[in-house]
Amino acid sequence: MSREIRKAAILGSGVMGSGIAAHLANVGIPTLLLDIVPPSLSEEEKAKGITEDHPTFRNKFTLSATQKLLKQKPAPLAVKENLELISIGNLTDDLEKLNDVDWIIEVVVERLDVKQKLFEKVDQYRKPGSIITSNTSGISIRAMAEGRSEDFKAHFLGTHFFNPPRYLKLLEIIPTDDTKPEVVQFMRNFGENVLGKGVVEAKDTPNFIANRIGTYGLMVTMQEMLKQGYSVGEVDSVTGPLIGRPKSATFRTLDVVGLDTFLHVARNVYEQVDGKEKEVFEIPAFLNEMVDKGWTGSKTGQGFYLKQKSNTGSEILELDPATLEYKPRSKMKTATLEAAKQMKTTNQKVKALLYSDDRAGKLLWNIIKPVLLYSAEKCYEIADDLVAIDQAMKWGFGWEHGPFEIWDAIGLQESVERMKAEGETIPQWIEEMIRSEKTSFYTKAEGDKSYYHHGTYLPVEENKKVIHLSRLKEKGNVITKNGGATLIDLGDDVAGLEFTSPNNAIGPEIIMMLHQAIDEVEKNYKGLVIGNQGKNFCVGANLMLILMEAQDDNFFELDMMVRQFQQAMARVRYSARPVVAANFGMTLGGGVEVSLPAARLQMSSETYMGLVETGVGLIPGGGGNKELYLRLLEQLPEGSKGDLQKVANQAFETIAMAKVSTSAQEAGKLGFLRKEDSISVNGDHLLHDAKTQVLALADLGYTPPVRKKIPVVGEAGYATLALGAQTMHFSQYISEHDLKIAKKLAFVIAGGRVPEGTLVDEQYLLDLEREAFLSLAGEPKSQARMQHMLVKGKPLRN
Repeated sequence: MSREIRKAAILGSGVMGSGIAAHLANVGIPTLLLDIVPPSLSEEEKAKGITEDHPTFRNKFTLSATQKLLKQKPAPLAVKENLELISIGNLTDDLEKLNDVDWIIEVVVERLDVKQKLFEKVDQYRKPGSIITSNTSGISIRAMAEGRSEDFKAHFLGTHFFNPPRYLKLLEIIPTDDTKPEVVQFMRNFGENVLGKGVVEAKDTPNFIANRIGTYGLMVTMQEMLKQGYSVGEVDSVTGPLIGRPKSATFRTLDVVGLDTFLHVARNVYEQVDGKEKEVFEIPAFLNEMVDKGWTGSKTGQGFYLKQKSNTGSEILELDPATLEYKPRSKMKTATLEAAKQMKTTNQKVKALLYSDDRAGKLLWNIIKPVLLYSAEKCYEIADDLVAIDQAMKWGFGWEHGPFEIWDAIGLQESVERMKAEGETIPQWIEEMIRSEKTSFYTKAEGDKSYYHHGTYLPVEENKKVIHLSRLKEKGNVITKNGGATLIDLGDDVAGLEFTSPNNAIGPEIIMMLHQAIDEVEKNYKGLVIGNQGKNFCVGANLMLILMEAQDDNFFELDMMVRQFQQAMARVRYSARPVVAANFGMTLGGGVEVSLPAARLQMSSETYMGLVETGVGLIPGGGGNKELYLRLLEQLPEGSKGDLQKVANQAFETIAMAKVSTSAQEAGKLGFLRKEDSISVNGDHLLHDAKTQVLALADLGYTPPVRKKIPVVGEAGYATLALGAQTMHFSQYISEHDLKIAKKLAFVIAGGRVPEGTLVDEQYLLDLEREAFLSLAGEPKSQARMQHMLVKGKPLRN
């Protein structure tokens, strides 16, 4: 029987429940949000004449929760309009509506008795075959389903989302012995393909996988800090990006999570284990004291860190756990740390640090060693295999490498010998593994990855929609490459152009490779995907190069570079084979200009797209103004002359204000996405989806667009745009230099000094754009903005 989830219901509208509702709405699933009826009317409600049978009172909690979704940061909703997909009610009046939903998710208070009572009611109202799940972070899934009907048990499992649900990739699914295998498989596929999650199957044990290992690691780190007298700031300075962990490192992470939440998760394990493990999960006294004082982290304004205003601005202070007083933040400095920072890969850094004998090395060895041993000891108790543990830590805690990948990086045999010398007990299965001369948890053959499992190596199973560019390169699929980009055979007669320059910034080598790629694809392939698997798609052109050429008065060189970029974009637009841009993360400036001429955009749902050149004193120079204007023109009704001024206004405002989308859906509202472009909810499937688009276009007999003349608003339209900018300047909203940039941009968008409605060709608009770009690059204030961005990483207002 084929199964679909067309409608969902969420029981519990707290931060997690409403966050899951928002995520479902973001992927287009209508969702019913229910919570309890408040215990009594407030004085304010009585004064307004609201009675206890009024919906405003009875649905008060869900109404408040949905309103908060519009204000929360980071935003749970991809666009505010998605709120329309969430309907509200309460658990007293609206349970019969559960008969109409395909998936019911429980997110109420973490108490077994409360959950069991609720599920008793749910069992009476749900339709047979509907899936019921709990988002508990650690209560036994099996215990919750006790006493329920056979159909309920067969369709019941845990689905543990991580907070915030829109942004954190991990979804742990926890079946019971009664859950039908086909329901588990359906939820796994649904989680990956529809919800865009990294799905890991966990066993029904305390805190499942990620929170079990992650909390253990945090407790060990805290205890080591107390034992050896490290400061909060010192620990955070070495447990972040340096070892492949998030910038929030250890204690900033705890502040973000909330110390009260963390203590709840830690106590959950503490109460269910014994021996040495129980000792690790024992809460240090100072933590309980912090929570008693209300110092629970970011939500209360102080925790391990406190931001305080001083004479020189604001200062971040760190907590001294011994005195519970705040002091200036400190960082660890050692020779090995400085040396590690110069190393290229995280693996190299971790290995160098863990085997060093200085203060940083000792700290890292003493906090990472126990996590590796604990992961190995608990591996088959909490998961089916070691891959699940590595993936859970990467997707749930933002680690670059999971515990077993870290162990491979530092050398299994070498590290185990050291652990034994220090008196540690090594789990039996690892001893057997080493005796059988298997010296790593993972192996690679011809780019394919396998993992160790009960005496042998098995292939790592992945969704067929995952493409790894690094593995394709290892298999010899490189067609051609230079210092800035690589052209790769993606299979099925589709080529992929990967940017490889620092930050994927566009420079001469990428421009050259774009020309080569189109030549190669037009001869030998069905089409081209422009995409990569870096941190961001592309944050713009090579600003350092532009600044150096401008400061050296090499305007001939700069002019040539901009012309070549424009010509490369024309090649993309008019390629005989379809080109699809696969956007994700930061797609800014030149990154947008590379994308807009493509036949289609395939955009990851988390794409932050914008033409941001005004922030560095410039306007787009590679065709971005023309391309955005064209996209907005295309949105006018067929055969309608439409309101050209309205289109020009929108293009001008989006570029002048350097608007950046906060999601792919918002990129559509800004005009960057057309209705024929697509969004990939799961970023890991992005290249596959883009490749599928190329093949679909090729199979339909793709023909490139025909060059057309473009209607512009001309001199009258320019006056309107310039007046708007002038008004903002008068009201001191923008500076004198902002006004100069805005007027040059207005001239380009308007199409120069021609009558309104004049039809101009693309090259004419590109020439205007290039001239404006070059003249601004020569302005001292624009050069100051470029310099400031390169040095400080943020815009200068001058």
